[in-house]
Amino acid sequence: MTPQALIRLRKLHDRFLARMISKPHLPSRLILDLDSTVLVVYGKQQGAEVGYNPTKHGRRSYHPLLCFEGQTKDFWHGELRPGNVHSASGTLDLLKACFAKIPSEIRSVIIRADKGFYDHRIVECLEECKACFVIVARLTRPIKRKLAHLKYVSVSAGVQAAEFHYQPSRWSHSYRFVVIRRPQPEELDPQLTLFKLGKYHYQVLVTNLDLRPLNLWRFYNGRAGIERIIRELKGDYPLGKIPTRHFFANEAYLHLLLLAYSLVNWFKRLCLPSEFQSATLDTLRNRILLMPAQLLRSGNRPRLAMPTSGRRENAWKHALHRIEKLRL
Repeated sequence: MTPQALIRLRKLHDRFLARMISKPHLPSRLILDLDSTVLVVYGKQQGAEVGYNPTKHGRRSYHPLLCFEGQTKDFWHGELRPGNVHSASGTLDLLKACFAKIPSEIRSVIIRADKGFYDHRIVECLEECKACFVIVARLTRPIKRKLAHLKYVSVSAGVQAAEFHYQPSRWSHSYRFVVIRRPQPEELDPQLTLFKLGKYHYQVLVTNLDLRPLNLWRFYNGRAGIERIIRELKGDYPLGKIPTRHFFANEAYLHLLLLAYSLVNWFKRLCLPSEFQSATLDTLRNRILLMPAQLLRSGNRPRLAMPTSGRRENAWKHALHRIEKLRL
């Protein structure tokens, strides 16, 4: 594959996305989830560098930056990067590429991101694009000092919330910060446990949304879907097995896998019954794609006969019917 072919592949992917956004109907709102991940390599791959690596300390890696739509799980944009770059590196270019793909009919866009994207330049870019956002705040000393002196209100069982307005250094103005605290003995997801003070765990979100603290926190937690997608990409597709020593070839490999992911996601979302729309690729292989059948002819016309198998047979018939409707 030549560099020009990779450009054409990415444009083809974008054209597919432009058609699929409006199916089954054009949404009025998009939720774009940003994340980065570490791809460990074993060898001397071009562009692989030693950087943040929570599983294999000191090992070379790549650090791709990815964006998915939070409701449909559609891939939106992504870039392969060396392993020693910061999470937010290249995010401004990624956001510009994402917003360029959004149809003008869509009225609102919300960005969800973790603390790696807590940066005044990213927030300024989002405000210029008139987008809403909820981002995990990096717990600097000024923010930590505020946590102990806030008035907390119980918003759910074992969950307390507070909020304050604060202008971090180099930010253009003050923003709303929402604090969620929970008792320390509770076992938490490491992604959500950002700071401990006394007997509580704290999580701080910065936002320009008007949601109540509990609703904002629950809305942000929906971003966990992108982490499941990345795990599936690494395991089932498999993004975790970088095949060559050349950066360009590995970049082409990434985008071929992302196109494969999109095709499978569109197939699940638009063609399969609801019970299979959250299925993994491995589940689809075993229950849907590998289906015994017999090609018969009756009345000089070919007919595909499938064994009676309950849910699997119904899923196949449902998929064939939906595919015919998509062709129209």
